[in-house]
Amino acid sequence: MTIQTVATTPFAGQRPGTSGLRKKVSEFQQPGYLENFVESIFLTLGEGKCRHLVVGGDGRYFNREAIQTILRMAAAHGVEKVLVGRGGILSTPAVSCVIRKHACYGGIVLSASHNPGGPEGDFGIKYNIENGGPAPEKITDAIYGHTMSLTEYRISDAPAVDLDKLGTTRIENMTIEVIDPVADYAELMARLFDFDAIRALFASGFRMRFDAMHAVSGPYASAVLEDLLGAPAGTVVNGQPLEDFGGGHPDPNPVNAAELVAAMAAPDAPDFGAASDGDGDRNMIVGRGIAVTPSDSLAIIAANATVAPGYADGITGIARSMPTSQAADRVAEALGISCFETPTGWKYFGNLMDANLATLCGEESYGTGSVHIREKDGLWAVLFWLNLLAVRKQPVGEILRAHWARFGRNYYSRHDYEAVDASAAAAMMDALRARLPELAGQMLDGHHVAQADDFEYADPVDGSVASQQGIRIIMSDGSRIVFRLSGTGTEGATVRLYLERYEADPARHDLDTQQALQGLIGVAESVSGLRQRTGRNEPTVIT
Repeated sequence: MTIQTVATTPFAGQRPGTSGLRKKVSEFQQPGYLENFVESIFLTLGEGKCRHLVVGGDGRYFNREAIQTILRMAAAHGVEKVLVGRGGILSTPAVSCVIRKHACYGGIVLSASHNPGGPEGDFGIKYNIENGGPAPEKITDAIYGHTMSLTEYRISDAPAVDLDKLGTTRIENMTIEVIDPVADYAELMARLFDFDAIRALFASGFRMRFDAMHAVSGPYASAVLEDLLGAPAGTVVNGQPLEDFGGGHPDPNPVNAAELVAAMAAPDAPDFGAASDGDGDRNMIVGRGIAVTPSDSLAIIAANATVAPGYADGITGIARSMPTSQAADRVAEALGISCFETPTGWKYFGNLMDANLATLCGEESYGTGSVHIREKDGLWAVLFWLNLLAVRKQPVGEILRAHWARFGRNYYSRHDYEAVDASAAAAMMDALRARLPELAGQMLDGHHVAQADDFEYADPVDGSVASQQGIRIIMSDGSRIVFRLSGTGTEGATVRLYLERYEADPARHDLDTQQALQGLIGVAESVSGLRQRTGRNEPTVIT
């Protein structure tokens, strides 16, 4: 084995987005493309500093090939030891868990999350730091800087490592340990939740359906729900990770998880339904005939945190992304704790959790998590709901309606306009920004605009500032319209429109969501000209 220095030239467009670098598989397969980005990671970390590293991915197409390249490059850069999941599999929450448990310097996560997989699909890579969370912007900016000036990369010519056999092997002076991808994570979950109560729940005849969407959470859900907690065999469906996710879109929402929603609406529906996404960090919660929005799920978990042993002493605070509904804010106020509003991206929660300012965090895009790791965690949220159901002994629908009766209901929806012309989307946002000063104080279809701004976040821990994080139009009654361009797609631009309206009256808690938001939908269109500017008559997806 020898270490080779390979001449290269920069590739345009390797700036990491909200969750790392995501591109089409075909782009990553270009000679040197992956190598350039990985070289930039190691240059940013510094020679010899990254002694122990975690590597794993969601099992999508190109995952195994990418891991072999990363291992050979890690050896060339003096990494002493790499922990890699068997078969190249590690969910994003598990990567965070393993980094923290084994005190590793960081980890490389291979996933495009909820984006489609397969040869024609998407691939992604991101770096997580020593706290287990996504790298902050100062690191991703440095990585991007290196990608623009690279002239060479280093890589060992060692043969491929057997990723399917537990145990250790070596490349150059580096030890590679292939680990059970589930063991450390399952151990952590057993410390956080009352597994005895959940076992008793399943033993009582409680039925559940967990749709793993042929993604990485399948092995985790099977091991924890069926093997450890005694859920009947077959509780986990679509549990085998596939490189193309079975041809589906591994994004757990009512559109892409329509099969689960239909099963939960059937006359013989199970008691509880859930799903997770491509890399296992998102979750969807469904009761019989009713889906729980991610915003409501965060609020309910916060209001009932002490039912789980890991949170028996209460929570210090809550953090939510700005577009997420204000349902959690009302819980925080009742508990006498802070609720922080951050930009979209789990990396913004890390400082708050490290400083013990927030225990629970959530995003409207089906992401929920806590201080146990520094990523959102799909199966964790499902286990919390199971713990809650075991203690409350009420169905999901009753728990949801009881929460609304106490705190009020935040009607909430997101309208996605996907793969629109990027220049048209940017022009719409620029035009909206130009209008912001004149919007405050106006009456728009009966709504008084109290505030109109482009959200800016000052981190209370390190003082860093993130600007232009989404345009907000906030009404005096608390209703909100938010426009934001997403950073997780790989084609064109995705315009996200978020709509929220608060309703305190329990007699009005059973309205159709889109009907309840109809007035705000009209205001959003009149203010932005979204349909005319994008050429779309309706959203691609409504959640």
